[in-house]
Amino acid sequence: MRRSVRDAIVGFTILGGLAGFAATGLWMRGIRLGSSDWRLTANFNDAAGLAERSPVTYRGILVGSVRSIKVTSSAVVAELEITKGDLRLPLPVTATIGSASLLGGDAQVALMSRGKPLPQNAPLPKAANCQAKVQLCNGATVVGRETSSLATVTDTLQELLTQAKAENLIPNAAASIEQIDATAKSFEDLTVQLQAELSKVDPVLRNLQAATAHANNIVASLDNPETLSSLRQTAANAAELTAKLDAVGGDVETLTSDPAFMDGLRNVTIGLGALFSEVYPAKMNP
Repeated sequence: MRRSVRDAIVGFTILGGLAGFAATGLWMRGIRLGSSDWRLTANFNDAAGLAERSPVTYRGILVGSVRSIKVTSSAVVAELEITKGDLRLPLPVTATIGSASLLGGDAQVALMSRGKPLPQNAPLPKAANCQAKVQLCNGATVVGRETSSLATVTDTLQELLTQAKAENLIPNAAASIEQIDATAKSFEDLTVQLQAELSKVDPVLRNLQAATAHANNIVASLDNPETLSSLRQTAANAAELTAKLDAVGGDVETLTSDPAFMDGLRNVTIGLGALFSEVYPAKMNP
């Protein structure tokens, strides 16, 4: 009886040791029985500073770690292990490599979701009914991105300077500025020339305005009944004077001694004076 109990104890001890050894092996391989952990794959073009067991965060909260990193000819593939079994992330989701500060530090992977929030009863990532089209499920692959650091900013600036030097941007910019200055100077010269031409046209416009004013005075005078009456009287006096000149044959003494001739000459002079007064009225002194 005692031997049977002793054999049983030895057997159970051996079984316990085997079970512990198997559990340790599984744990070392990352296999946890009954665990709710799930995994993701992220592809990065550059994973500088990233290493195994680097933290994985979501909105600043630690949700997992980097399980393994594999380098291929086209990308750096990182396998992420998420320890939060109830983490439901709507698509699209990206994985960004960041550091503690711009100057550097330990690298970490930050998950970012830009989709609409999922309902509280949405399936879990490891569930059989997980909706891979709207949420992140176990075994999914996300796009990896790199955040700016001092090294990446320096590399970007160096690339821009190299490209600018290759395309002669600075000499071309200087030539463009010179061309703009020359165009501005030509435009300024054209403006000065146009102003000079306008100054020549200004006297002509003033003379035209004066001539227009005289024409308006003549038209206004012709529309005046008094002016028309003076014209008729002047014409009649001129006709009478012409008849007298024809009658006397050009004898000046006879003409000057004739009172009727002198009256007619006086009337013609007065009529012409009245006509010119109507057409060109004298300017009033201020």
